[in-house]
Amino acid sequence: MSHIAKIELQIKDLDTLRAACEQMSLQFMPDQRFYKWYGRAVADYPIPEGFSAADMGKCDHAIRVPGASYEIGVVHRNGNYLLLWDFYSEGGLERVLGKGAGRLKQAYSVERVRREAKLKGYHVQERKTEQGIRMVLTK
Repeated sequence: MSHIAKIELQIKDLDTLRAACEQMSLQFMPDQRFYKWYGRAVADYPIPEGFSAADMGKCDHAIRVPGASYEIGVVHRNGNYLLLWDFYSEGGLERVLGKGAGRLKQAYSVERVRREAKLKGYHVQERKTEQGIRMVLTK
């Protein structure tokens, strides 16, 4: 049973996404044109807006997740990159990445802040907390 969804995250920079993947021990697969998923859309879950059933499984790049049998598709659309994934439990992605791919979203956001802060001359300190990661920026 397939449940393809768009991970709600705006990605403009593939280098930041690659670095976030490395931080999480995920493999960014450049130019991989297909991502692993259930293989067919089913009628119990809507296809992401702007996509058709024929688009499912196709991508510009992919993210391989150790311990999961499915992958994440990285799709370039309108100047941004979108992440598509089949979150059905049998694929294992949500088990590794958390609900809504929360761990990947957090890793990307932290990496993005880290890079922007360094460009602006800030020193970045990070500390893991029960709620996630706390970042302190100082000049």
